[in-house]
Amino acid sequence: MVASKPTILVTGGAGYIGSHAVLTLKQAGYDVVILDNLVYGHRDLVESVLQVKLIEGDMNDRTLLDQLFASHSIAGVMHFAAYAYVGESVSDPAKYYRNNVIGTVTLLEAMLAANIKQFVFSSTCATYGIPKSVPIPEDHPQDPINPYGATKLMVERILADFDRAYGLKSVCFRYFNAAGADPAGQLGEDHQPETHLIPLVLQTALGVRESIAVFGTDYPTPDGTCIRDYIHVTDLAAAHVLGLEYLLQGGASAKFNLGNGNGFSVKEVIETARRITGRDIPAVEHDRRPGDPPALIGSSERAKTILGWQPQYSDLEQIITHAWNWHQKRHAIDPSS
Repeated sequence: MVASKPTILVTGGAGYIGSHAVLTLKQAGYDVVILDNLVYGHRDLVESVLQVKLIEGDMNDRTLLDQLFASHSIAGVMHFAAYAYVGESVSDPAKYYRNNVIGTVTLLEAMLAANIKQFVFSSTCATYGIPKSVPIPEDHPQDPINPYGATKLMVERILADFDRAYGLKSVCFRYFNAAGADPAGQLGEDHQPETHLIPLVLQTALGVRESIAVFGTDYPTPDGTCIRDYIHVTDLAAAHVLGLEYLLQGGASAKFNLGNGNGFSVKEVIETARRITGRDIPAVEHDRRPGDPPALIGSSERAKTILGWQPQYSDLEQIITHAWNWHQKRHAIDPSS
């Protein structure tokens, strides 16, 4: 008889990346409990697609965390419950430090009290700041230029200290640009407000927006627009399961970039979306935004070598096709119209 796999707590599991991680965990045979305050998460997708236990609550609620860990046999935690709007982090940094840092410390303390010492952390390439070299390796200097990136770096440092002091083992994944949707069309990206390029482009294709803004056409790149590393959300989720299993098997704390290794420019994304959707997508050129580096591309060789991670959907057309299928379904658009 095959032993059943343990139960994993996924904070923020009703959100974009978290929900894909839950789906991948389920497909790998794990039991899952979600903790989500539903500020940005989607109850309907948990109930209709994921069909796992959802505890509605906040990770700053220590009493709730203690009750959760006492009533469930949790083997490890995947942590996606962060606020992630860069602009908002600049205008309201208190919100970000309270949730992303204080909330995470509260969660970690509750884990230690319950003797749970395996933690997979959703970090970000924003901890690097303006890149000094491309592609960016994990030992690149970390110098974030906004409070969002600063909160993620602070948690990485906290995790290193908690490992030394308490033996809590962690894997930190520094994402580049998460994109795409579940290839089967069950899950996808649905932020309010939306700030990510690919869904904004597809919303323009659907007529939800009049045009897509292109910020800067004079960068030192082949077509003058910013280049970014887009990684399929299903590949991200697969890496998280590998990171969890690495920890459950006794792996030491580690940090990994998760990126495609290829960069695509803003104009490339728009042109690819026009081709896939068959729609006219008006683009309006604007001046550069402050703090936007010309190119952000990550090296993910460490994850491939240590975790055996192999991205399955690295092609931009695949990423946009899956996202387009999802957006049509989510917004009830007839694909033939």
